[in-house]
Amino acid sequence: MRERPTLSIGELSRLTDVNIETIRYYEKVGVLPAPSRTGSGRRIYGSRETRTLAFIRRSRELGFTLDEVRALLNLGAPANATCAQVREIAGRHLKDIQGKIADLTKLESLLNKTIKRCSGRAVPECPVIDVLDVRRRNADA
Repeated sequence: MRERPTLSIGELSRLTDVNIETIRYYEKVGVLPAPSRTGSGRRIYGSRETRTLAFIRRSRELGFTLDEVRALLNLGAPANATCAQVREIAGRHLKDIQGKIADLTKLESLLNKTIKRCSGRAVPECPVIDVLDVRRRNADA
């Protein structure tokens, strides 16, 4: 027997630390199923929705896209997905993260070198601005 939903959207928001507007958005885009409603139309939620929303929040914190979260939920996560199915999605996400880390490492190196060259004098002589200002770089080329 399924428990009766009893939480308001505000209570769900406090329990999961997800903004009310974000909850409504997740419902609108179909990541979070539409909730039950009272006779007056007020949304009500239960433990299933609470667990699902907490799963969505944590997945988003870890950088999963809404499409990836939707795919995981369609597999039955957090309760029924097989490890192999989840591994495939997580593997794609890992490749994205590794690409971002490589880009950030390059950016870190570039900024370190540029900051070391910066004299602290006027803007026209600032190598940091030179690196960031595309128009200045193109004008010098």
